[in-house]
Amino acid sequence: MRVMKLVTTLMLGAALTSCMPEQGTSDAPATQTADSVADRALALLNQMTLEEKIGQVIQADISAVTPEDLRTYNLGSVLNGGNSAPGGGKVAEPEEWIELADAFWDASTDTSDGGVGIPAIWGTDAVHGHNNVQTATIFPHNSALGATHNPDLMRQIGDVTALEIRATGLDWTFAPTLAVARDDRWGRAYESYSENPELVAEYAAAIIEGLQGLPGDPDFLIGENVMATAKHFVADGGTQYGIDKGDTVGDLQDILDIHAAGYGPAIELGIQSVMASFSSVNGEKMHGSEHLLQDVLRDQYGFEGFVVGDWNGHAEVPGCTATDCVASLDAGVDMYMAPDSWRGVYDSLLAAAEAGELDLERLDEAVLRILEAKIRSGLLDAGRPSDRATSDVSILGNDEHRAVARQAVRESLVLLRNDDSLLPLAPGLNVMVAGSGADSMQQQTGGWTLNWQGTGNSNEEFLTGETIFSGLSTAMSEIGGDAFLSEDGSYDSRPDVAIVVFGEQPYAEYLGDRTDLVFEFDDGENLQLIRELKADGVPVVSVFLTGRPLWV
Repeated sequence: MRVMKLVTTLMLGAALTSCMPEQGTSDAPATQTADSVADRALALLNQMTLEEKIGQVIQADISAVTPEDLRTYNLGSVLNGGNSAPGGGKVAEPEEWIELADAFWDASTDTSDGGVGIPAIWGTDAVHGHNNVQTATIFPHNSALGATHNPDLMRQIGDVTALEIRATGLDWTFAPTLAVARDDRWGRAYESYSENPELVAEYAAAIIEGLQGLPGDPDFLIGENVMATAKHFVADGGTQYGIDKGDTVGDLQDILDIHAAGYGPAIELGIQSVMASFSSVNGEKMHGSEHLLQDVLRDQYGFEGFVVGDWNGHAEVPGCTATDCVASLDAGVDMYMAPDSWRGVYDSLLAAAEAGELDLERLDEAVLRILEAKIRSGLLDAGRPSDRATSDVSILGNDEHRAVARQAVRESLVLLRNDDSLLPLAPGLNVMVAGSGADSMQQQTGGWTLNWQGTGNSNEEFLTGETIFSGLSTAMSEIGGDAFLSEDGSYDSRPDVAIVVFGEQPYAEYLGDRTDLVFEFDDGENLQLIRELKADGVPVVSVFLTGRPLWV
């Protein structure tokens, strides 16, 4: 049924002419109906060579691809992984992001070789703000945001994140994560809003509205909005023992009732891309599951966008490698995330097509889905990134955006107990701030910040923001007190109160997996520091920085 529908539509579109805009236009068509989007995509498809179609279903990382490669191979997308920035370093100036976006745009739209010249779309892991950019607004991670119970705040966070992504010339974010984390040993647990599927569903709708806008509105997906991604389909938060890339086992409907709760609202709000999970369901790798990617996601849930793979996730499928996996396309992955393997994927798909081993109708289906998303998002008409009104690096981290982040921090804090009403601190106190997290931007921002794991980041690399000690120092001086830093808790003159900041060091997927949920045993150094202070008669406020609930 699916193939017959596609073939019929292709025949209807066979006589259409090119629908590519003249370069330099800046606005999407005033009205885009489902039929006009489909017609325009079909017109483009009918002009594409086999090589262009294969290029369109491949995404490469900016650390492993050049603008010239896009011109040669007609790749459909680029991404910057957690450790990739323009220029090859960990970070880059905001203007450098726009400059590289221009280079990729110019190369991908070049028609001097007679090609169609379809713009490549740039995706980024903006998972708690535009977190690879030094001057961007950074928000608490999802596990903290879940504690706010404030969907309206999520819409504001989506708005700010979209604006700052657009400010650097990019088009697409790999967010939100709609995992329902059921085992906190999982290294991505902090990317989950909640273990409660109802809350995840509510947040999915709010954050996606903020990022994309609302279907039917004139600015849906365009202008100050960006394309979002619901990830990781499906049940990534339910793997046995919380193992990353692991297996979620059980009755399929029970699994979907819990772990797919956020996808219904996402699809209803016109989510344009869904990312397949690294993990498995009942032993079947998601990148190879036709039943879940086609029968469930599309036929049952009604998803009409395109499925993007995760970082070489197709290599997880039995019999596949990072450079050769026709099975993922057959199963329903429309775009290979092939960061450093893109050329091998291109070559193997082309060889399979020439050998008659690639389903060309399925290839056309995948290309059409990608083209339609690009058309809906206004990408074909947006013009060079530097020419867009939204490419304005001056808005990064501005006061209005930081006010939203501060609200998110305030509302996400969880007060566990307040013995003897020590908080709020009285004016005029001499406060010691101690602990490993007291003066560490790295520890308070966590993973997916400036780089993948969020590690190795000095305070100086954060060009904006302030550490907990810095903020406390300012706050205490405003109420007639003072604060001094002593990470090891030593002092010459006993302070009136000590604030001890400790907790997890940054981590992300895989490296963040744990075998237990014990933060520190009874002889741990942080607990010992608190005991010593209390034994000396110093009242202690303990601030625990963590991405997940841990036993202390």
